[in-house]
Amino acid sequence: MTRLAIIDRADMNAEQARVYDTAKQTSGIVGGPYLAYIRLPKLFEASQNMRGTLAAGPLSRREQQIVNLAVARHWNARYPWYAQARNSLSIGIEQAIIDAINARKTPSLTDARERTCFAVATEILANKELSEKSYAAAEKTMGVEDLVALVATVGAFSMTCLTAATFQIDPPADNPIPLAQ
Repeated sequence: MTRLAIIDRADMNAEQARVYDTAKQTSGIVGGPYLAYIRLPKLFEASQNMRGTLAAGPLSRREQQIVNLAVARHWNARYPWYAQARNSLSIGIEQAIIDAINARKTPSLTDARERTCFAVATEILANKELSEKSYAAAEKTMGVEDLVALVATVGAFSMTCLTAATFQIDPPADNPIPLAQ
């Protein structure tokens, strides 16, 4: 049960309604941590913009999903895990990869960029930094611009996960791939 009262669209003030309606019409994403962000419409809007910018950035959809799964797993964020596991399956990420990340194991990834995305995300989250060796390897595999996008994705999705976890925003009861305990 969420710690927040969910604000119904009919009960939103004009600014909340504006950003909610815009998000509903563009990305369609208004649940999860956005249930908290709606209380601060400028934050809601900025978060939507950041999400959209990163989604349109240089990382492939698979790379983004691998990062998001690693981040949701790290923060034990149930709603983000639910959403990202579902999204990952829809773009063809294999169940075994999702299950490995859920079990806090390194998934078997054949693509060097995907392996790098997972390694960088998990190292940053575990150590609060990236070692010189890991940085050099990531820069060689990803290039500087893509590495910036990767690090930004870890940070932005960490905010999403921390929000969902703190306010206990849970997935639907029929969640097909629950977060392992």
